[in-house]
Amino acid sequence: MTVMPPPSNIIYLASKSPRRRELLKQAGIQFELLMMREQQPRIDVDETPLHDESAHVYVQRMATLKAATALKVMRERRLPPRLILTADTTVTIEGNILGKPLDRDDAVRMLKRLSGESHQVLTAVAVATEHEVQYALSTSFVVFAPLTDDEIKRYVDSGEPMDKAGGYAVQGLAAKFISKLSGSYSGVMGLPLYETATLLRQCGLPV
Repeated sequence: MTVMPPPSNIIYLASKSPRRRELLKQAGIQFELLMMREQQPRIDVDETPLHDESAHVYVQRMATLKAATALKVMRERRLPPRLILTADTTVTIEGNILGKPLDRDDAVRMLKRLSGESHQVLTAVAVATEHEVQYALSTSFVVFAPLTDDEIKRYVDSGEPMDKAGGYAVQGLAAKFISKLSGSYSGVMGLPLYETATLLRQCGLPV
């Protein structure tokens, strides 16, 4: 099957994450931001996990839902048609999903749960074209060293955990907590570059 080239070599990134912007720049992928919540019409995505939904199913559903929603936004705002990239990251340990901490106490709870244990970081990437949404899943395994209450307190005091899935940033201060990482470092950051580039190439973008 012949893959038609996209209408532009510039993609839309439908994400507020500065880490995803950094990773796209690192990979040499040109993009513009497509913000769904800061402009009108504002469209929100319900990120609540469904009852008994596994972390793997949840993260893929979120990425594809965000892509389909962003495609709708592009059309409603009559923006130039381009490929749309979205992603979703979640941390899971023993089947439990750890999202972004609700508050300081929640961040402490998450870090105590991760202390001295192995967990999975799942990042799903989705690319929307005018006709379909394709997605890929990156699974990585991370092991935390045992953390003292003082280490957790100082890390939470830094403010870094508050907007991160699982309550930590692999590329930040939490790097010193990680004794082992197997999988995709960029995936743990929030955008697995191998899977992202593969999807974009499948959609006709020369990357």
